[in-house]
Amino acid sequence: MLNHEPLRLADGEYRFACLVWANEPLGSGQLVALANEALGWKKSTTYTVLKKLCERGILHNANGTVTALVKQAQVQQEESAAVVQKSFGGSLPRFVAAFLNSKPISDAEAAEIRALLDAARYKEE
Repeated sequence: MLNHEPLRLADGEYRFACLVWANEPLGSGQLVALANEALGWKKSTTYTVLKKLCERGILHNANGTVTALVKQAQVQQEESAAVVQKSFGGSLPRFVAAFLNSKPISDAEAAEIRALLDAARYKEE
């Protein structure tokens, strides 16, 4: 993609896309029922957001079957990078420090973070 903006989703769009990611492939009627149950949306709202996300290349609706063209991890990566850029001037250490100052983490979480850091460091070498 030339422009990364299409992967940025508003909160409601993200919650809607999560329904697709968790249940794909699914029929559009099933998606309407899920959106009503989980989000309180009417059929018209569901189809409006579905059409918008299809036009942006996030979701795909073929013959009433809805699937995702973009993985949830891709959207999460874009969103988290945008938060780090906007709120911390692109500084990952400042972001991590702010997060760690907000609440303690468990030994298991610390070990998982160390493993992620080691894996990222080895990618660069």
